[in-house]
Amino acid sequence: MGTLTELLGIQYPIFQGAMAHIARYPLVSAVSEAGGLGILAAGGLSSEDLREQIQKTKERTKKPFGVNLMLQMETISEQVEVLIEEGVTIVTTGAGTPKPYVERLKQAGIKIFPVVPSVKIAKKMEQLGVDGVIAEGMESGGHIGETTTMALVPQVVQAVGIPVIAAGGIGDGRGMAAAFALGAQGIQMGTAFLTVSECPIHEHYQQAILQAEDTSTTVIQKSSGGAIRGLKNQLTASKDEEAFTLSALQRAADDGEIQKGIVMSGQIAGLLQRVQPTKEFLAEIYADAASVLQSIKID
Repeated sequence: MGTLTELLGIQYPIFQGAMAHIARYPLVSAVSEAGGLGILAAGGLSSEDLREQIQKTKERTKKPFGVNLMLQMETISEQVEVLIEEGVTIVTTGAGTPKPYVERLKQAGIKIFPVVPSVKIAKKMEQLGVDGVIAEGMESGGHIGETTTMALVPQVVQAVGIPVIAAGGIGDGRGMAAAFALGAQGIQMGTAFLTVSECPIHEHYQQAILQAEDTSTTVIQKSSGGAIRGLKNQLTASKDEEAFTLSALQRAADDGEIQKGIVMSGQIAGLLQRVQPTKEFLAEIYADAASVLQSIKID
């Protein structure tokens, strides 16, 4: 089996997390052009909006990029056809099982990487014939599971024979090195990409991330199912479950409403202290990870 970079045709084994209303073509194309894997977030987009995002990404980079499919969306079948028609080669999935679409995607030559919160689901995904899994710990921002990255990743690596990408709580070269020490073949970061200069979020959102501390996030457990991690603000303090919607995320990301919107963020936000170009950011993380792995000694 080749390396993850060889499998996907990318320079760095680094995925950019598909953040709804944020992972659009300016960020995605910048990540892919810089050597990582940029991933468009299809959640909340119509099929035609998704097509436009794909086409605009292709205008800005000729390098591989992916699309994340939120499988609970009613338009998912239409979105799958758009991906195939537009020649997308890599898909990540969340919010459900990709089982109904695996055969169709595989026939089109598309590689599939579901996001998984547990060993049980990772094994089910492997049985479906996916190309790898993204083991995401509860340190991450947005919708989360119940197990930490440190505990989840080695157990998933032990349980499956396909590539495992570690996600959740990774924001620099030390985190990347730790993920590889746990057996991952790559990493996925979301929150860290909120601080690159090409990220299309409101400056108030970006500044909130830069000013965050290690204890700045909180988890809202929705009775309808699932938990969401974001920065503490007036909205999270209200504990009004009905307020936690995609439109509330859009208010924060697009309009800068950081008190009355959802400012999704992982626990690693406290580590992020500056804005820098994506190309510089990726090169720095990769070099730092390599340096850490070379310097570690156990006596």
